[in-house]
Amino acid sequence: MKNITATLHNPFGFEAPCEPFVPGYGDANADFHVIGDNPRVHGGTDSGIPFTGTPAAERLQGALVAGGLLSETGTPPTVEKTYLSYLYMCGDRDPTEGDYADHEPLLDTEIRAITSHVLFPVGERATRHVFANMTPERADDVDMERLHATEVRGSGWLVYPIKEPADWTDADEDALVAALTALLATDYRQEAELGRFLPNDDVWRVR
Repeated sequence: MKNITATLHNPFGFEAPCEPFVPGYGDANADFHVIGDNPRVHGGTDSGIPFTGTPAAERLQGALVAGGLLSETGTPPTVEKTYLSYLYMCGDRDPTEGDYADHEPLLDTEIRAITSHVLFPVGERATRHVFANMTPERADDVDMERLHATEVRGSGWLVYPIKEPADWTDADEDALVAALTALLATDYRQEAELGRFLPNDDVWRVR
């Protein structure tokens, strides 16, 4: 079952529990889901769009464009098959552990509804969350220098951790662009082929 919506900003209609509120933005049928920390870390407090309004966010957008995940940078960026969201959507204060826990069901709703094929957690906290909930990897083993722009097999997803863009070297940016370019040249879909259950030779892929 596909989730059909033409709405890019807050396509799941989450009600704002705070101001500023930065809900998810992008294609609700996305193949790629970029997951950041919160607006005070990764931007969007003025625009309401994740990964906008800061030099680090602009640098990340530029790499995603160069790698093929976004069509154009901007506020908002031009998205195609990509969705952007945060662990914590409020920009009114630095979140506590309880705040992250309160917003976890919202993120989980997005991840399960979108059923993307590849997750891109940005920064250590987002990577720990994805490792703990979407992979067999140990969240305690997160080393962003080692994991940056590398492929990790998840439980139904491919995972590509991304180091904090504010800390990138030119080599980090180049490594991400190269990894994205290589990824898009492969069949990255995480699907089961169930054509064997059909009476003919048709292909039947299930996410």
